[in-house]
Amino acid sequence: MRAVVKWVDGVMFLGESDSGHAVVMDGAEQQGGRNIGPRPMELILIGLGGCASFDVVSILQKGRRLPVECYTELEASRADAVPAVFTNIHLHFVVQGNDLSDKVVKRAVELSAQKYCSASIMLGAAGVEITHSYAVS
Repeated sequence: MRAVVKWVDGVMFLGESDSGHAVVMDGAEQQGGRNIGPRPMELILIGLGGCASFDVVSILQKGRRLPVECYTELEASRADAVPAVFTNIHLHFVVQGNDLSDKVVKRAVELSAQKYCSASIMLGAAGVEITHSYAVS
């Protein structure tokens, strides 16, 4: 996997992935930015949510469950000092679908957290406390 990050101006950067997609990153105005894109640390948080959500939906589908909606709310805290790394992150999955039970969704969330989500496992190994909850509707 490869990526290129190009400085545009001020504190704006353009990240381009190996798969040909691009994202603009920018800072707040008080940091010299124009606030026209997410911050790099926000993208890490979004990436974690995407990785875990992908797993949960895939696990449910492979188990012949039919999720019709899944979203993940993430809340993170960062250290007060530089580097302002994540200290803890909570993921709350909200899953709706046919033939879904607490037991089935709980197992999908656990498998993602413990076995499949590369982002979650990597951040956890770096000392970030990661917790999970879920709701089935």
